[in-house]
Amino acid sequence: MADAIEPKEDWNSLSKEERLNRMRHSAAHVLAEAMVELFPDAELGIGPPIDTGFYYDFRLPRSLTPDDLEWLDARMRKSMKGKHKFVMSHLTKAEAEQKWAKQPFKLDLLADLEEGNVTQCTHAEFTDLCRGGHVGNTSQIGAFKLMSIAGAYWRGSEKNPQLQRVYGALFETPEELAEYEHQLEEARRRDHRRIGKELKIFELFDNIGPGHVVWLPAGATIRRELQRWIEDLEIERGYHHVITPNVGKRELYVRSGHWEHYQDAMYPVMEREGEEYCLRPMNCPHHIMVFESELHSYRELPIRIAELGNMHRWEKSGQVTGMSRVRIMTLNDAHIFCADEAMVESEVEGVLQLMEHAYGVLGLKNYRYRLSLGDRNNKEKYVDNPPMWDMGENLLRRVLNRLGLEFYEAADEAAFYGPKIDVQFQTAQGKDETLVTVQVDFHLPNQFQLEYIGEDGGRHRPIIVHRGVISTLERMTALLIEEYEGNFPVWLSPVQAVVIPIADRHIEYAEEVAKQLKAAKLRVEVDARGERMNAKIRDAQLRKIPYMLIVGDREAEAQAAALRVRGGGDLGAVPVTEILARLRKERDEKSLMVGV
Repeated sequence: MADAIEPKEDWNSLSKEERLNRMRHSAAHVLAEAMVELFPDAELGIGPPIDTGFYYDFRLPRSLTPDDLEWLDARMRKSMKGKHKFVMSHLTKAEAEQKWAKQPFKLDLLADLEEGNVTQCTHAEFTDLCRGGHVGNTSQIGAFKLMSIAGAYWRGSEKNPQLQRVYGALFETPEELAEYEHQLEEARRRDHRRIGKELKIFELFDNIGPGHVVWLPAGATIRRELQRWIEDLEIERGYHHVITPNVGKRELYVRSGHWEHYQDAMYPVMEREGEEYCLRPMNCPHHIMVFESELHSYRELPIRIAELGNMHRWEKSGQVTGMSRVRIMTLNDAHIFCADEAMVESEVEGVLQLMEHAYGVLGLKNYRYRLSLGDRNNKEKYVDNPPMWDMGENLLRRVLNRLGLEFYEAADEAAFYGPKIDVQFQTAQGKDETLVTVQVDFHLPNQFQLEYIGEDGGRHRPIIVHRGVISTLERMTALLIEEYEGNFPVWLSPVQAVVIPIADRHIEYAEEVAKQLKAAKLRVEVDARGERMNAKIRDAQLRKIPYMLIVGDREAEAQAAALRVRGGGDLGAVPVTEILARLRKERDEKSLMVGV
């Protein structure tokens, strides 16, 4: 029977993480108790603790409303005041099946349990299947708030019924909860989906489908600048860019192993003229074909094949989010074919140095490196080759240490064919997400029987380094929108300057100024609308344009413009030649600050 924590000394001896887990798990039970009171016929799913609180899944006779959340919140607080004890008890599987006969999702869970492993938890008059891990009584639950309602498929499968999920935030103290709510508000303020829509960067259309991003003109400009910049950086470092098809024969992905490991995340097979084709989920098999197309000498290695190529992955609808998680993405991808371990180490070092440089240019700081390791015992998930795993993991660890880069290790996070370094970014929502990876691959060269001619004249197997730098253009743009809050530096701004004539008679001079700036390949507009000047200035501010050049009689006579800088106020009349030099300098140096 007892898994309850009653003695205060036991509670205080727990770690903060364990206390929070027990609070959050207990709160989920109290939420279910309240829901059953609101809907006596509610069908109960699961209610686990999560990083910021808890949730519980229900099948209900109608959709929940914000008013329902308010009622549930009040009912939960009533239960907390009651100081009801959480009491664990055991029962046989047959007893549990009888007890939960009218709860189909609980019966589904019971089917996975072996006899003798069934436990339940009771507080007040409510009982739920449970493995344990609770506070002593409901008054110990902590500071919480019901946050939102979402849809969720039972057990995460689209083939199963869709349930209603109620999320709650929970922390030990009201102060911690308030800080979390502040973070959420900050995340909402910086949300790339809102800013992207306001600045007309991208759009998602129902008729095209979720996860299929349409880059609007402003977004296409940002994308183009990012692509040109990263391609130039790669060319400087000896990469050769290719363009390969978005489709390949199914047998190509069978051979690479992607069909076995990623089939569920791939688009359906297309059959034409007796052949089966797939939209590619990865670029690596295509780059391997490029390498394989001719026999290379050791003198040519390393060979660095790069591409900003489209990949297609059938992300579940509940996981698709704006530009950060999409179904069609353009990955800044490359595969480096190396002769030996020493060359691999050198190339991985070069990749990490390129990353550090690129993130410095973009002003990104909120990231860390993760060394993702395999599991030697999980032969279904990972290629069975322990010496290969040892070699790859040790190699990556040495490079990280040699460069003095801080990192942490994570078990069971590797690619199926080898260990990797993940660049983990903290999003505006506070989530830790993988932006890009560096992978050492001894497996695919064997799968494709790749060879090169060594110094000894014999044939040898290369090693592949898989790498990105700036992730997909979609995810990087989403990240930059949130990092910059839409205030892009000059080199990335869709419109770098707008010329605003005070009156219609100043339009001709405004066009002359714009022509001078455009001759320097600056992105400039003239706002010749019949609106008041202040309205035009407000519009430029809302569009977050870095520079406004206001021109009237005095400015035309002096060949100048009244210069206003985004976030920096009015700089007064400045000669057009000086403005041109300022904008070119900020663009060419890729300055992160405007007007500095």
